[in-house]
Amino acid sequence: MTKVSIITLGCKLNKYESDCMSRILEENGYFTSSKLEFADIYILNTCGVTAESEKKSRQYIAKFSKLNPNAKIIVCGCASQNNISQFLDKPNVYSVFGNEDKKDILKYINKSYKQITEFSDKYNSIYCPKITTTRAYMKVQDGCNNFCSYCLIPYLRGRTRSREISDCVKEAYQLSKVAKEIVLTGIDLSSFSPSLGELMLALKDIPSRIRIGSLEVGVITNDFLKILSSLTNFCPQFHLSLQSGDNEVLRRMNRHYTREEYKSKVDLIRKYFPDANITTDIIVGFACETEDEFLNTLDFVKEINFGHVHVFPYSVRKGTAASKLYKDLPMNLKKERVDRLEEVARISEDKYIESQIGKIHEVLTEEIEDDGVVGYTANYLKVTLPKNTPLNKLVKVKLLSRQENTLYGDILEVL
Repeated sequence: MTKVSIITLGCKLNKYESDCMSRILEENGYFTSSKLEFADIYILNTCGVTAESEKKSRQYIAKFSKLNPNAKIIVCGCASQNNISQFLDKPNVYSVFGNEDKKDILKYINKSYKQITEFSDKYNSIYCPKITTTRAYMKVQDGCNNFCSYCLIPYLRGRTRSREISDCVKEAYQLSKVAKEIVLTGIDLSSFSPSLGELMLALKDIPSRIRIGSLEVGVITNDFLKILSSLTNFCPQFHLSLQSGDNEVLRRMNRHYTREEYKSKVDLIRKYFPDANITTDIIVGFACETEDEFLNTLDFVKEINFGHVHVFPYSVRKGTAASKLYKDLPMNLKKERVDRLEEVARISEDKYIESQIGKIHEVLTEEIEDDGVVGYTANYLKVTLPKNTPLNKLVKVKLLSRQENTLYGDILEVL
């Protein structure tokens, strides 16, 4: 049996699409693996968010050739979508394509194909992944119309387009046969059409928990939150993209909201979901960020009390508006600001975790670690339970203590 190793770089959307390719190949007689090991064929699903991620993609090709000098190598994803030529002259590279052609992997694994297909104006993506874990991802949207000044994604994924709600419901029922939790993914979920609220209502009878991926400020409304609060399977974790807590930086980023608007949406979420875990991403050192602008972000993180903040330094991306308009800051200054912000974010995260001690949560058990069985609450807090706790189950737990970012508690009931 021909062995195919599928290596995925980048986002959850890429992981979903890799799992879909795996399912297609296995249904047609191939054996697939997600490990970097000897294989007859390697598929590299690349990331193109930063120049460093593209460099990493090229490095993987050398790793494949070292493991098997005679292997076929197939490259797809955002890095090839952005610049196909960087892969064409690499040894053993058999096929290279972008994002739209992943659904045709069976064809291109047998016939060399080196071309980038134009994006469709309708949702036309690969679907139905191979499911092996208790948490499954489901792609419901692709593309982006936001054109943030630092981001290439609209050029790598095309304009926003949404999957039919009926198709989403059908796949969700299929996924729920194995997975106890389904995470909705997309490049810009907030732009889902006809609306994300209508999609969530359509998924209300799915027997698995439903978690939503990253959201934009504009989607948070009374009507949307009323819908979510009416659902018994919704997980109250909101990853609400911020990127900066300074209004002038937000303007340069082309983010279309102010810190005041962001704060009002956080307050609205907490009105409906007092224990909601609100998490975010912040870019440090973006395009001429001054010390005062950075301090505004520090103060804003303290004010919001996020459950978790993913902090990363700004990386200039050739081809974006920001790369042409603004001067970059020294990396040592950006790293120093990352350290300062991460310390403030850690204190905020500690406060949120502490606020949940003494409360009762349903925990989805997922895997065994050294200390015991690990699972996550609906608001996405890590909980460690005794080693005899059954896997892939929902258990009602009273949270009693914590050690760093992990909570411990007593099991009250296996659901």
